Amino acid sequence: MAGFDNSYILIFLLAIPGLFYIYNKILTKKKKAAIQFSNLSYIKSAIGDNKKTKRDSLLFYISIGVIVLMIIGFADPHIPLEQTKEGVNVVLVIDVSGSMQATDYPPNRLESAKNSAKILLESLQPKDNAGIITFETGATTAAYLSPYKDKVIDKLEDISPRDGKTAIGDGLSLGIDMATSVPNKKKVVILLSDGVNNAGVITPREAIAFAKSNDIQVYTIGLGSEKKVLLGYDFFGRAQYAELDEATLMAIADQTGGEYFKSIDSQTLDDIYRNISVDIEREEEETSIKEWIFVAALGLFFVQLYMRYGRGRIIQ
Repeated sequence: MAGFDNSYILIFLLAIPGLFYIYNKILTKKKKAAIQFSNLSYIKSAIGDNKKTKRDSLLFYISIGVIVLMIIGFADPHIPLEQTKEGVNVVLVIDVSGSMQATDYPPNRLESAKNSAKILLESLQPKDNAGIITFETGATTAAYLSPYKDKVIDKLEDISPRDGKTAIGDGLSLGIDMATSVPNKKKVVILLSDGVNNAGVITPREAIAFAKSNDIQVYTIGLGSEKKVLLGYDFFGRAQYAELDEATLMAIADQTGGEYFKSIDSQTLDDIYRNISVDIEREEEETSIKEWIFVAALGLFFVQLYMRYGRGRIIQ
């Protein structure tokens, strides 16, 4: 929707009716004065030269047009241009807990997730910012929010697995905090996890409330397999399998206006990140058109100069 950065300046437009009133007052006074004199040439100059009167009126209207355009220009009007889209803050929140070392995604889950995330980062637009948060028992920043996607990709490639548990709430909260660090842009968080929230100081429910209060859309990706994935054995020799908490990931996406995706192999994971890139909605950017307004005002001013002093005119 169109708007003005300095809308208070538009109050000066209230002076325009006053200028019309003064102009009409002067014309009326001039005609009355002409009638009081017997000098026919004066009367003719005042009320008889219809062509000159129309020309003077046109010059007055052009002057008013210049003033109006200048006032509007100083108010700094903005309009949404379809070909110009606002940038988006995109934060990747990636699980690096011990279960991400499982080899059902070659060479392992984490490396496969990094390769797929790179597809999304490479597809972002120049005005977009990207950042990365990793989480296990706690959460940390892997790449600060930046418009330089190539540097973010370098940081992505440096991410290594950890042996900790899974703090989904901590990771999501830190991702939300990063997304809000650059204001005046739409904010999107993409969270990938293959486990159950079993660590951290912030619960997924609290993280969801944090996302909603900041109007942040969260896409979630559940990384799993069609069959059970053995991670190892505990102290008592019992088999430990990878567990995916789809209910929590679904709730996060649903309550923040995002979408949940289930990955079962490297190909579907690639497709998920590729589709998310396409699905990110970019709003029309409010672009200033004050330069256009000033150019129009300048054009009218030159038209007035030409009418007064151009070819065939005598300087008055």
